[in-house]
Amino acid sequence: MTSRRRILFTLNGEPLEGEALPRMLLVDFLRDVLGKTGTHVGCEHGVCGACTVIVDGMATRSCLMFAVQVEGAEILTVEGLAEGEKLHPLQKLFSEFRALQCGFCTPGMMMTAIDLVENNQSLTEDDIKIGMSAALCRCTGYEGIIKAVTSYAELVYEKPITGKANDG
Repeated sequence: MTSRRRILFTLNGEPLEGEALPRMLLVDFLRDVLGKTGTHVGCEHGVCGACTVIVDGMATRSCLMFAVQVEGAEILTVEGLAEGEKLHPLQKLFSEFRALQCGFCTPGMMMTAIDLVENNQSLTEDDIKIGMSAALCRCTGYEGIIKAVTSYAELVYEKPITGKANDG
């Protein structure tokens, strides 16, 4: 019989303590133990990106990580983006550009976009297209997603985003 392990970490800015079996996946811990169901379970192989969360500032597939590995880490899930009723700018842009249809991929898309924009100092439209290809969507055709992420990058960088990577 395997015993549960205590985990201390920060989730969406709040210090937390929890217990998990050593082989419990982070996605299952977030959803089933903590009730953070905004993180979706998709392919369970790290391919689709639906389970993407930010761990210590980096986009992470929570289906490929054990919960016990987040000891001492800072985790941001889609639930941590909004401040109460006030939506995060990226959430507003996803709505404005109709960057969602069924919504299943949306949390992972947003977390991928946050990582992409906030961990780079400058991006082109091509960079955004390549970066966002890490998260899969079956519904939208990506046009609205790319527009939303490009607009978010323009907000963060306070300058227009150009097209090709070699535009300078």
